[in-house]
This record gives sequence, C-alpha cells and structure tokens, in this order.
Amino acid sequence: MFLEKKIPVGILGATGTVGQRFVQLLADHPWFEIVTVTGSERTVGRPYGEGVLWKVPGEPPAHIAELIVQPTEPNLDIPGNPPIVFSALPTAEAKEWEPQFAAAGYAVFTNASSFRMADYVPLLIPEVNPDHTALIPQQQAHYNWPGFIVANANCSTTSAILPLKVFQGAFGLEAAIMTTLQAISGAGYPGIASLDIMDNVVPYIGGEDKKLENEPKKLLGSVVDGELTYADIRLSAQANRVPVIDGHLASVSVKLSRPVSVEEAIAALENWEPDPIYDELPSAPKRPLIYRHEPDRPQPRLDRDTENGLPWIVGKVVACGVLDIRYMALTHNTLRGAASGSVLNAELAVAQGYIKTGEMVGLTAVPA
Repeated sequence: MFLEKKIPVGILGATGTVGQRFVQLLADHPWFEIVTVTGSERTVGRPYGEGVLWKVPGEPPAHIAELIVQPTEPNLDIPGNPPIVFSALPTAEAKEWEPQFAAAGYAVFTNASSFRMADYVPLLIPEVNPDHTALIPQQQAHYNWPGFIVANANCSTTSAILPLKVFQGAFGLEAAIMTTLQAISGAGYPGIASLDIMDNVVPYIGGEDKKLENEPKKLLGSVVDGELTYADIRLSAQANRVPVIDGHLASVSVKLSRPVSVEEAIAALENWEPDPIYDELPSAPKRPLIYRHEPDRPQPRLDRDTENGLPWIVGKVVACGVLDIRYMALTHNTLRGAASGSVLNAELAVAQGYIKTGEMVGLTAVPA
C-alpha cells in the first residue's frame, strides 16, 4: 500500500546518535515526514543543524537542519490520529516523558528500554511478533490514555532473536545459551574509553545479560484475546563489548523439542517467510534473513550494511555438543537494533490500522 499524503512525525531526543539515525531514515521516507525535533536544553531554540553534534555518516539533511529544536514536552504541533513521535530519549528521560506523551494522545515508538517489559506494551519486531500490536487497545484501557507506546527490543536481543523464532515455529524451542560480541557504537557517544576497548574485550555491559535472558520470552510469547503469555524457554546469556564500530554478533546454542539435523535447521532458516503484511512495509528488506554458507561468515565489517543494515545475517549452523544446534547471527546495532527497528514498527502500526491516516489508497508497497 502507499499513502496519498505523508504522515507528519516528530523525533524526541533528535540530537543524540540514535536520534540522528532517525533523522537519516525519516528525511526522505515514503510515508513519514519530520515536522518537529526535540533536544536538550543546550539545543532548544536553535536550528537543528547548528545544535546537533553530527556523528553519523554524511551531513544533516538540509530541510531538517532548518527546524528549530523544541523542548521535549507533550504539546508538540504534530497533526495525526494519533500523532506519531519516535523516541531516542535516554532511559531516564524516556521513563519520565514517554507516558506523558501517550497520556496526551501521541503514538510513541521508542528505542529506550524503560517500558520494554511493561504490561500491555508491545515489545515489537515485525518479523518476529507482528500480532503483538493487539496489546495496544489493552494498553490504552489499562493505563487510561488515548495514545500508546510501542518498544523495540534491545540491540543485543535483536541480533539473536529471529533464528530463535524460526526454530521455535519449526521444531519447538526449549532453551538457548547466548554469547554476544557487541560493537562500541552500542554504548552511544562518546561511549567506552579507548584505553578500555583497544586491544581488549570487555566481558561486562551493565544490565545486558538480563535483557538477553528476559526480552526473548516476551518477544516469543503469544497474545490471545489481548493477553500476553511469555514463552516457556530457559535462557542464559553473556554480553561482551568488542572493538568493532558497528554490528552485534551473537553465538547461540539451542535445545529444540525434537532431534533436528543441521540440514533441517539450515532449510528452516532459508525457507522461512515473514507475515504477509511485511511486504507492505516500505522499509522492509527484500530478504529479512540471509543465510551465508561460507565457514567464516557472518562478519561485522563484511555483512552489517547488507540491504541498508536491516537483515539478519546468519551462518555457521552446526551440531552443538551440549545442546542441539549452534548458529551465529549478525545485525547492525544502530540500524536494525535501534532506529530502523522503530521505523519498521511504526510502518507496521500504519499497515495494521492503528494509525488512522484517512489517506491510504492502493495495495502496492512503495519501494524504500
């Protein structure tokens, strides 16, 4: 499908690195049009191009650079039913402001962790659980607000999750052990000190292990009559920071519900297809899951930018000597694992009718 008229949107926390990714992704989006940006006290009242310390490739889009940065308050002039904001706010600010925006009637698509595990808040990845948007009406009733919040998963969870979803559907999933090798961009800017990460691996990222052990249970759960039941799987995780700029790599061993050969596991990955509504999303990659047969893939430097950094690049499916099957999976952490994930979530909400545009015509997806 395509829109006769673009939907106005705002970006909360637009001057940070994730906010800058939102600006890049939405500047020429076929469905969305940036009409307002918010930032810190340092930048409020200044043109975005003057206030932002631009750290992502390229330059700020000229038409966005002219926008005056607004304070992060739920009185932004954004037409819509409901009006859409993308949140790149830090966790503490997100916890304060995102409920206020939802209470004021905004649809909040957030990259922050504050409400990922909250009751009735969809923790959403369109390839994994598009039906979890059914929680939105229950959320509105539960919290008594006209807007809603939709969260995308943690970047490390995202890297491991799609093969887990495929195996869960094909064979049944009982347990997984996950080790992640996470890029330094995941720590934001200025990030981890160079003397800590150069010539080194840091086996600690605050709170990350627990996110990896909790979020998949929600993502892989089932929603029936507006109620979410978490997946009954056992998870163990170890997160590590490595000296790579972009790209989170996950090594995952899984215990399945029945014996499965390596060939069966690879075939399940290669033959998997997303929900049919996925084809309507303009930012969706043509191949959301790409299996590499080379023995040394995936690699962050070689694979992270495939199809604009949106697919899962999976490889090295082998028999596991402790559980059943082991695989490697890679995603671009600041795109698929952050801003791009939120944009896809908003596209899904539009396609499913949670955003009332009144301008939707046709049935042909607009190319990204």
